[in-house]
Amino acid sequence: MKAKSRQSGITLTEMTVVIAVVALLGSLGLPAARMLFNSFESQSGGRAVIGAAMASARAIAAREQRYAGVRFQQDLDGNQYMVFIVHDFDRTGLVSGFRAVEGVEPIKLPGSVGVMDLMVRIEHNAGDRPARDTRDELLLLRPNYLDDTNPANLIDYGYRTVTGKNKYFKNKYVVDASTFSIVFSPSGKMVIHNVRVRNKHGDFQPLNLSESADDIFNSPENIIDNDRGMFIQDDYAELGLGQESSRNKFIIYDKTQFDKLDGGGRFNYLSGLEFIYINPYTGTMIKK
Repeated sequence: MKAKSRQSGITLTEMTVVIAVVALLGSLGLPAARMLFNSFESQSGGRAVIGAAMASARAIAAREQRYAGVRFQQDLDGNQYMVFIVHDFDRTGLVSGFRAVEGVEPIKLPGSVGVMDLMVRIEHNAGDRPARDTRDELLLLRPNYLDDTNPANLIDYGYRTVTGKNKYFKNKYVVDASTFSIVFSPSGKMVIHNVRVRNKHGDFQPLNLSESADDIFNSPENIIDNDRGMFIQDDYAELGLGQESSRNKFIIYDKTQFDKLDGGGRFNYLSGLEFIYINPYTGTMIKK
């Protein structure tokens, strides 16, 4: 007699058990995988994008034969961008005056990537004079600045709105430390240069679109009420935005991790990060 052939495969019950085990392992491993991805994105991905921007800024400086650079700044939703800027005394009327390079779009950094120079302004009074104050201090010496529960640290960036439909409460010190520039000379060398970024028309605190319709740098009024512009220009010391020296170093941090921490936790986290320096002759990023 021929032996009955045995059918290979697994039963429905066995398949159900396998799927359940795979799902369980996947759910357990997902947080670790996400953390690993975010870490890679913050360090490797962020460095690559920033490095490419530095090279582009040097090329712009050489092409335009004027000081040019990369401006790091957050929009009102907390997304951090790199904006290409160029020195323009004729339009801004300022020796330190820069504007956005026309025809070049800002580059948005990956969502979990944050960049800071760890420096903040001492003068935060309203008006033109404080906005020209160039004194600053190390953020790491003032951990209380990082506390979002302290009302003294928070500013309503929509406080000037006419409609009152939008409110943007931000930590002025975090905004300040996240807003800075790296500048290159026409020869391609990184230099320290006073920077005060304004709209392309050079207007001080424009109140409406007739004064400035700049799509990149503008006033809180035009950005919030008139939907024109992405970043607040350097005329608002009370918001942490005013003239300051360009930088030669910064840190890259994980915004997702930073946002979850309290003031003390943020201080400890930032204190453990290494500064990234810019080689003045090549524009490349190095660690010392």
